[in-house]
Amino acid sequence: MLGVLLAATKENFWAENWWLVGIAVAVIIFLIFLLVFISFLRLWIQSLLAGAGIGIFDMIRMKLLGIDYAMVVKQKIALTQAGVRVATQDLEAHVLARGNLQKVVTAVIAAHKAGLDLPWRVAAAIDLAGRNVLEAVMVSVYPKVIDCPDPTKGRPTLDGVCKNGIQLKARARVTVRTKLERLVGGATEETIIARVGEGIVKAIGSAEHHTDVLANPNLISQAVLRNSLDAQTAFEIVSIDVAEIDVGQNIGANLQADQAAADLRVAQANAEKRRALAVALEQEMRAKVEEMRAKVEENRAQVVLAEAAVPQAIADAIRNG
Repeated sequence: MLGVLLAATKENFWAENWWLVGIAVAVIIFLIFLLVFISFLRLWIQSLLAGAGIGIFDMIRMKLLGIDYAMVVKQKIALTQAGVRVATQDLEAHVLARGNLQKVVTAVIAAHKAGLDLPWRVAAAIDLAGRNVLEAVMVSVYPKVIDCPDPTKGRPTLDGVCKNGIQLKARARVTVRTKLERLVGGATEETIIARVGEGIVKAIGSAEHHTDVLANPNLISQAVLRNSLDAQTAFEIVSIDVAEIDVGQNIGANLQADQAAADLRVAQANAEKRRALAVALEQEMRAKVEEMRAKVEENRAQVVLAEAAVPQAIADAIRNG
């Protein structure tokens, strides 16, 4: 009886005070929302004041996607303050693609301030391709100097031979600027170094006299620049300066000396061949002389025998009447 009474009392309590349960649930939900709101409040206020346009629900969505929402908000504020328009979804996509968001944002802002045309799509593609987009922008703003040939490859100079046979040893410094639109898929510094080296050797080989090049090294630079060596590369050649040029060996004289030595060896070989033929012919003639002497001696013996037979023949003839 007491149990039934308690059960009825409990049912009446929940029936009469259900609104208390609703209030308690609402308070719990409000507290949870308040905690979440407070955790995003500072960033949301910063975004609101900067006009970045990232709301609390956007941050919650980023949190659920595993994105560092604080970094995204800060980078979006930096872009907005710099006057660069980039959608928040593009920033999120780059983070999800494992790109370096901070470096790309810094590069885009630097390019924008320098007056360079670097869309977010291109900058993100450069970063995802494994290239240093910030360094590329810096090289585009402040041209980079490349040594030709590369001293780390073990060859200190580029060697060419003028038409008069004199060898010249040159070393050049190539000033290049990054072409941002060709950075993905364009040839690298090694191609520039190889092409410039080939052009310098060709220019030296085209010179009639080595003194012409020594008197005016710009002849090499001008000849190389006319060949459009930066085609299909990630760089634009600003200038080519001959830093050093020295006279090497007299390749023409060395070749002539080597040719003369070779001709001498050939002549000696031919002379030795002719001498051997002459010796062989001499031996052959001596053999023939000895053979003829033997025949002469044989003939003489036959003559003597014939002469010895003459008296006997005369005697026989007289005897026989």
